[in-house]
Amino acid sequence: MREAVADLPNVSVRPFHGLVVNTARDAGAAAIVRGLRSGPDFEYESQMFFMNRRLEPDVDMVSLMSDQEHMFISSSLLKEVAQLGGEISGMVPEHVARALAEKYQLPQR
Repeated sequence: MREAVADLPNVSVRPFHGLVVNTARDAGAAAIVRGLRSGPDFEYESQMFFMNRRLEPDVDMVSLMSDQEHMFISSSLLKEVAQLGGEISGMVPEHVARALAEKYQLPQR
């Protein structure tokens, strides 16, 4: 993740345990940005929004719709395709494709 956002000076990557809304508050963040792919994502994210609003009213949640070409992509599906030797370049950053190839001991393309 750090490599993917290395060129964005106002973005930081922080590991955390517990509630994301507490981590955001402790970091002084005004908002949590989340991505949506489809209807089920919207339902889940709306539940998250209301719970997080209840827990920490000063931290907003912003949801952005994915581009159509990425709507079907999920991390679990990508990992499965990579594990079975499928081509995932173009769907993930190059460093992610390399890491998955190493993890699953696949030949580099």
